Amino acid sequence: MTDPDNAFASLPQTWRAWITDNLDRGCSPLDMANSMARSGQHSMAVARAAIDAALRQRAGASVPAPAAASAFSAPRAMPYIDVSSNRIAAPDREVEVLFVLKKPQVILLGNVLSDEECDAIIAHCGARYTRSTVTAEADGASVVHEGRTSEMAFIQRGETEVAERVDRRLAALAHWSPECSEPFQLQKYGVTQEYRPHYDWLDPDSAGHQAHLARGGQRLATFVLYLCDVAQGGGTVFPGLGLEVFPKKGNALWFLNTDDNHQPDPQTLHGGAPVVSGTKIIANKWLRQERYG
Repeated sequence: MTDPDNAFASLPQTWRAWITDNLDRGCSPLDMANSMARSGQHSMAVARAAIDAALRQRAGASVPAPAAASAFSAPRAMPYIDVSSNRIAAPDREVEVLFVLKKPQVILLGNVLSDEECDAIIAHCGARYTRSTVTAEADGASVVHEGRTSEMAFIQRGETEVAERVDRRLAALAHWSPECSEPFQLQKYGVTQEYRPHYDWLDPDSAGHQAHLARGGQRLATFVLYLCDVAQGGGTVFPGLGLEVFPKKGNALWFLNTDDNHQPDPQTLHGGAPVVSGTKIIANKWLRQERYG
């Protein structure tokens, strides 16, 4: 069992200095604990106890450790989809639960959008697409990458009624505020275009991702909305799970990007397989820890 009074003092000097420096910079205790756990050198319990001890030490707290408030005492909520039934009554639509993978959580939902809604979203973006980019880990810049060859377009909040309606529906399904999510990002893939395996979560240890984390925290969950059928190829693949989901118009794929501690889950590696025939258009919706923007 971790001794909360000695958790910080018992760490090597390098880790004590790391904690002190990050607290001085105003870093999130949760992100710090996640980074310590990901290093493989500390359990989450040790990391949290050490950070709590460092915070008490900085505050000159005289309260005994067991009675002192913890920076982690109130666990943060997670978005979730209720799959206790085969159908979900969304506010304006009945959604089907098609399959559920429990760990990591991956859920395929049917009848999330109507054909008319899919067509309207595609028509709204028209010819607005530009070459897709990724976030550079070094400086956070949006850069073209050979592993992502699609085209992208965005629909900002309030831009069109159909997107607002779908946004509210997704928020209800996920039990999460629509304000704690990014705008819709559409992706269009032609023949041979793909997105090689990657993670949707933002790396707290990456300097380039810090500015993005500051705009709403971690990406806790992902919705992938399939806006059209694809003749051949274009599946969403999870290489480590041996799972591939093929696009079907109106369906939506959901998966959690983190565990219950908001720690990035390496099992969520996924990608967009090359389109063999036809065109694939999807809309991504990322749910954040906090209000986005």
